Amino acid sequence: MGRILVLMCLLSIIPITSSFAAEPEDHIQSIIIEVEGDPNEHKEYVQTHYPSVEVVAVYTKLFNGIALQGEDQALDRMQSLDFVKNIHTVQTYEATEQTTTLEAAADPNAVFPAELNTTGYTGEGVKVGVIDTGIDYEHPDLQKNYQKGYDLVDLDDDPMETTSQQGIPTLHGSHVAGIIAADGDMKGVAPDADIYAYRALGPGGQGTSIQVIAAMEQAVEDGVDVMNLSLGNNVNGPDYPTSVAVNKAAQLGVAVVIANGNNGPGDWTVGSPATANKAMSVGASSPKQEIPFLYERWEDKKIEITPMAGSIPWDLNTFYDLVDAETTKDLDGKIALFQRGSIPFTEKARLAQEKGARAVVIYNKDEGAFQGMIDNKQQHIKIPVVSISKADGEWLVDKLKDKQKVSLETHYQTKQQSIAEFSSRGPVTVNWNIKPDILAPGTSILSTVPGGYQVLQGTSMAAPHVAGAIALLKEAKPDWTNQQIYGALKTTAVQMKDGNKQLVQPIIQGMGLIKPQEAMETETILYDPQLAFGQITDYSQSKRENIVIENTTNETQTYRFNVPYKRAGYSWKLPTSFTLEPKEKKKVPIELKVTSPQLKTGVHQGWITLERKGKTYRLPYLFVNQSADNPKAMGFEFTLKPFSKEEFTYRLYLTEPTKRVEVDLYNPDTLMFERNLMTKEALDTGVNEGQIDKKKVGKSGHYLAIITIQLANGKYESYETMIAIP
Repeated sequence: MGRILVLMCLLSIIPITSSFAAEPEDHIQSIIIEVEGDPNEHKEYVQTHYPSVEVVAVYTKLFNGIALQGEDQALDRMQSLDFVKNIHTVQTYEATEQTTTLEAAADPNAVFPAELNTTGYTGEGVKVGVIDTGIDYEHPDLQKNYQKGYDLVDLDDDPMETTSQQGIPTLHGSHVAGIIAADGDMKGVAPDADIYAYRALGPGGQGTSIQVIAAMEQAVEDGVDVMNLSLGNNVNGPDYPTSVAVNKAAQLGVAVVIANGNNGPGDWTVGSPATANKAMSVGASSPKQEIPFLYERWEDKKIEITPMAGSIPWDLNTFYDLVDAETTKDLDGKIALFQRGSIPFTEKARLAQEKGARAVVIYNKDEGAFQGMIDNKQQHIKIPVVSISKADGEWLVDKLKDKQKVSLETHYQTKQQSIAEFSSRGPVTVNWNIKPDILAPGTSILSTVPGGYQVLQGTSMAAPHVAGAIALLKEAKPDWTNQQIYGALKTTAVQMKDGNKQLVQPIIQGMGLIKPQEAMETETILYDPQLAFGQITDYSQSKRENIVIENTTNETQTYRFNVPYKRAGYSWKLPTSFTLEPKEKKKVPIELKVTSPQLKTGVHQGWITLERKGKTYRLPYLFVNQSADNPKAMGFEFTLKPFSKEEFTYRLYLTEPTKRVEVDLYNPDTLMFERNLMTKEALDTGVNEGQIDKKKVGKSGHYLAIITIQLANGKYESYETMIAIP
């Protein structure tokens, strides 16, 4: 049975699982083949020599390939063709459905997408493509605006979300589509925009990078104006295949919006395709909210909680005893504490509810907090379920082990508008670009899901707010280019400040929080205002970036830079004052001079201020002095080659040339060394891939893979990931 490696996963809260269940030996299957040469010529060859194989689609715009359908035995012959570069198949999964009603989804902190639109526009006539898990086009709030779509998983024209009969059901694409253009009981940002849906992610919200690229190509073919991709991977590199495809789609005139990722708050966590130069990459903001937290009075201990998606709101109003549900049977009237593990969150909640628990708290097994989801429709979970960090969970367990009674009460805190903790940060490796580009609402977002509505959070929810805003601008300013629209949204974004009233770093917020109304009315447009000066490698080095500034008014405007205070190690050369005539665009040089030894090694960033008649514009800048603490290896992928029982394929992304790469396998439970999987010499920056004979791979199972690389300077770096050998 052919297997693929999952390259793309949802940047949201949908749980990812996998299965190695056996399939029938012969059944109709859909595959996408990446080819060398002209795909149209290869289509004719396949049709002539393999009549039992149907050529479903040909791809030539964003990558070279053909989509095929046929029985396993017929498709198996494709791998022997000399023009075949890669074969991408589809996995299947099993799970249950997740839906709610609008009333059940009600949350005191819920954010309604329509709140972003304070304009008089609705996105009428604008085509928005949703590259995702498909959508529930029968939903009453989506039915009116849905126009057409395509399924890149099953290769047909039915982009419906995965149902429970097909495997792990999905809801993500419907939620995204509703944020953009729901038009019913709930309204999206652009309720009159046309929705085009492309199912690139199948059961469980999984798919391959090629399915995503093929979906993008189909969207370009269908003439969409805006494309939303609330998906990605953990490869922080500008030249990953999906990022390259995004740039090509942008060059063809499509405005591409991408979720920045949910792997924050660490730096370097933005993943492809949000790393693409020509995309609008979106981080998540969080509105002012009343947030519940748990409080242990006797030790003045505050415990942050994160509600599970699908859970009822946390509404406990007095003291409740907490017990370790892993070791205690008596849960009646108590808060049940679980550790995150192999048992699904929903099952833990169901067991606790049956034993009379008042609420469920699940603590992480890894560092930090996490966001989870429960299936509230199937199991009817009527008690609140939340997650907490590993540190807080272990503190509670230690107290219980000391035979102390732990009683918790619920307090509330007012959380000011901020950037969501989970929102991935930049910069991008290799080219050191600033990402995200922009922020949009991404927490507690209420939108459509199959059969109802649900509150979700993630940068997956932030991106469609921006896609909807672009639809509004395209309707309001039909003569504007995508670059003008991007520039207007960035120019008028509101920069966010931290608790000390200091501007949040550029790699966390980009240009700030979007304001569509202000973007439409802007009198100035800054094109590409994020100033990425790259890497400083010499003792003294000057870098220059040009910014294009447009005067959109019918009056002459004068601009002035506030030259930043000179700091030890670097200085600026800026035009102090310049004038733009009505409707004029001008290229303005900005020069940075760095004396490397006077600065710390690493990333340096900040803001430059431009003023016009009482109006202030802030331009973020970034440069890297000598080197940075960025990851050097990412995205190790390992899977059985499609239609092969004898060969495995691997893929690894490197941000620097390396002398040597070793992949060692460890027992994930005991952390004992098992064996060396592979050793490779002299690999280059970018994607490195190849094959390994099954005999060299060893026995099947789940392993902790430690990838150790020796850099060109002799230093060693390593990272770890889990892999499965079927």
